Amino acid sequence: MMNHTVHLCSIREGAEEIAAVVHPRRGLALVRDLIPGWQGDVREILSEELLDKLESLVSTVDDGAFRDPDSITYGAPYRHPRMLWGIGLNYVEHASDLSEGVPEEPASFIKGDHTVIGPGEDIPIPSQSERTTAEGEVAVVIGRYCRNVEVEDALDYVAGVVPVLDQTAEDILQRNPRFLTRSKNFPGFFSFGPRIVPLAEAVGDGMLADMEVSTVVNGEVLRTNTVAHMRYSPEFLISFHSKVMPLFPGDIISTGTPGAIHIKPGDVAEARVARVGTLTNPVIAGP
Repeated sequence: MMNHTVHLCSIREGAEEIAAVVHPRRGLALVRDLIPGWQGDVREILSEELLDKLESLVSTVDDGAFRDPDSITYGAPYRHPRMLWGIGLNYVEHASDLSEGVPEEPASFIKGDHTVIGPGEDIPIPSQSERTTAEGEVAVVIGRYCRNVEVEDALDYVAGVVPVLDQTAEDILQRNPRFLTRSKNFPGFFSFGPRIVPLAEAVGDGMLADMEVSTVVNGEVLRTNTVAHMRYSPEFLISFHSKVMPLFPGDIISTGTPGAIHIKPGDVAEARVARVGTLTNPVIAGP
């Protein structure tokens, strides 16, 4: 695993989103206060290999640089991932819900960065869809260049994990499976945050397979499962996709949902990932 302890995130101040780190004991600090003049986002922190530098700085900088991480408003960690992979039908039970079998290879798709929103932002239900679903997931964020890696080495390339809400215009998809790209790519159909948590912290004394992921609507846990019940583990997904194309720092692989829940305007959707965090988004009627 990549060796760091800080969480990566962005905070909102007015219309601005500012890259920040959260130290497990000291609190939250803006990256620009740690590296004077820094104006980049979290993806640039990864692509410019600044994690080690930030890890050192948060251990030595004055206490005045820190604030309470529970007192701020989080944005999306970054708005423009270079590559955003989603994985369909990866939990056996979810595939059964849809009367489908688990594919013989990962059923992956790509979403555009126009779909990205952050915590607390509205999920708009498109007027073209009469049945849109929200899907709580855990995603892995790539931390360094990754190409043709084997499963046993794959987690060494992970900067952290993050809760995700992946939306689908399910009625469009059900008309024809070739409509997958369209059904997944309406604005607001990919929320992630509030923090990218180091894998070692998220796993703790257990294993990645023990991690619990839940889809929650209006405070009710409607679907929950553990990573152990994925057909294709996160490390397998990283290895598999690294053999399709290079993976770069900040690329995201959202690993699939334990269950998709129909949402409508007025609902509040959540993705809960044990030891990682809770992502919450209200649902509205969209254009």
